[in-house]
Amino acid sequence: MQATVSRYDEETRSGAVLTDRGVELPFTAEALTRTPVRLLRLGQRVRLDTTGSGATLAITGIHFITLP
Repeated sequence: MQATVSRYDEETRSGAVLTDRGVELPFTAEALTRTPVRLLRLGQRVRLDTTGSGATLAITGIHFITLP
């Protein structure tokens, strides 16, 4: 799933993304822990690892989108 960063707090490393379907999903610093991502910018496009569905959908990883 891809999304756009809508909020990001550099101190707590938490924030939210807006999915392509218009759903805002919050994330915590743990979503960045096992990835090479160290800093996000508002408006940045990212790829998400998620778990669950519907109301229980949660972000487990955030990755930069790379072009081939």
